[in-house]
Amino acid sequence: MTEAQQILLFPSRTVSELVEDIEKLNKEIQELYCLDDIPWIIGVSFGKDSSAVLQLIWYAIAALPLEKRTKTIHVITTDTLVENPIVAAWVRKSLKQLKAGSEEQKMPIEPHLLHPSVQGTFWVCLIGKGYPSPRNGFRWCTDRMKIQPVNQFIREMVRGHGETIVVLGTRKAESSKRAATMKKHEVGRLRDRLSPNAHLPNSLVYSPIEDWRNDEVWIYLNQWENPWGGNNKDLFTMYRGATADNECPLVVDTSTPSCGSSRFGCWVCTMVNQDKSMEAMIQNDEEKEWMQPLLDIRNELDIQNDHDKRDFRRIYGKVELFERNVEGEISVQNIPGPYTKFWREHWLRRVLEAQTKIRKTAPLEMGEITLITLEELSEIRRIWLEEKHEFDDSLPKIYQEVTGEPFEDTRPFDERKLLGNDEWDVLQTICENDTMHLELMSKLLNTERQYYTKPRRTGIFIDIDKCFDTSSRIKEEAIDNAHYQRQVKTALETVKNDPHEIHQIREAIATIEDPDKLPDTNPKNIRENPGKKGDKNKQSSWADMKYPLLNLIEDKPIEE
Repeated sequence: MTEAQQILLFPSRTVSELVEDIEKLNKEIQELYCLDDIPWIIGVSFGKDSSAVLQLIWYAIAALPLEKRTKTIHVITTDTLVENPIVAAWVRKSLKQLKAGSEEQKMPIEPHLLHPSVQGTFWVCLIGKGYPSPRNGFRWCTDRMKIQPVNQFIREMVRGHGETIVVLGTRKAESSKRAATMKKHEVGRLRDRLSPNAHLPNSLVYSPIEDWRNDEVWIYLNQWENPWGGNNKDLFTMYRGATADNECPLVVDTSTPSCGSSRFGCWVCTMVNQDKSMEAMIQNDEEKEWMQPLLDIRNELDIQNDHDKRDFRRIYGKVELFERNVEGEISVQNIPGPYTKFWREHWLRRVLEAQTKIRKTAPLEMGEITLITLEELSEIRRIWLEEKHEFDDSLPKIYQEVTGEPFEDTRPFDERKLLGNDEWDVLQTICENDTMHLELMSKLLNTERQYYTKPRRTGIFIDIDKCFDTSSRIKEEAIDNAHYQRQVKTALETVKNDPHEIHQIREAIATIEDPDKLPDTNPKNIRENPGKKGDKNKQSSWADMKYPLLNLIEDKPIEE
């Protein structure tokens, strides 16, 4: 929301009126805190809004006598492990100051630094599983990296205490969408600024500064000293350094920019057109030029069409189609899947190269910056070996090539492997660079290896079937087969009320002599032309022989 929109929707207040509102909030916070034993959870990022809320609550509770400070206030913040390094350092420093200040002043405040599970981190999902960089149609990052860790903490508090109050620095002036969402939740309010949590039962959301404007937040932070030992002037400077014009003035008229529009977040974020805050930091401060490798990786990930880097199948190995409308022309295309092996290894190299470089160029106070943790690398290695069946085990080799150090896995790993890089090289030679043949053979061999040491081999045939289901066709044949299945389904739907017609279509499909030679793909011609004899020299795939087209007709809708 622009400054002009804020002024129109939220009328300007004088400093004395703001002071009066702060005094009212002080009493409101004290009354709400002393009302019951429901624990409080303050969600902070140590940006301007959450810092203002935390400061308001600190001052209010500090004014209470010690005997009334009986209820613990939990302060939580999430480190996604891909935060802007400057902001991440600021958060770690702020947490230490908060902990020290609360102990010194006998405040009932307990800070917590949350992290996503190793299975849900950005690099494990992108490099390990091959998820494409996040887009509006597939925004997989926010839930795994931010929402789930917070929700898990809140649920644990609810299980232990029955209910909880979550305090947030959300403001209607942040955006029109945020204002509309907050307005919607006001319907079920129990009292002013206390709303039910739509996603978590038995938790209420308290938003004390919901009606404040950006300039009022900055006035408060600059005029009231940080009570836990932090420095609000440093926060102001950090915001100013993240604006393109290197300024962060208070609003004096509708044309004056405000650093309220500066947004800090993950340095890998591709949900925005460009990372303006990091670009501004590098541009405005020579001492921050060491972050350029991060910006380069982020921009490399952020391309409109990355289909050439991704598999033609979904992550579970199935070809799925969607209808695409381009300027009135409708075409049916396959949905691209995860990054291929080559590109997953490429991104691993890029991240390790950037980490190695910035550890040499970053200032000493930043410490040993870690872009990808050893726990993440270990999980990526496990996914490549066990789920992707890539038994060449390339991660330790890439790690040593880039860093010059041996990779030390954080989990026990059996180095007495039946299959390794030498066997992979032999298999590549045998397959003559046929990627689908190589994939099928590696899956079959590694599936057998995984069952080799098990006392019972129950399930091995099911897993072998899965190998053929996903990897027995070359790209063109698999896509053609998906189109044919779709057209057969369409033909069946057009005659769904005529059992005789359905029977004719099924009989026509069943008479195909060579499953690899698909019949006429025009639905209206399926009955008349069930298929021609295929090339006798062409060998049918195992999956085709086991699963004739008749059994491949499915009732599942096409995924968009």
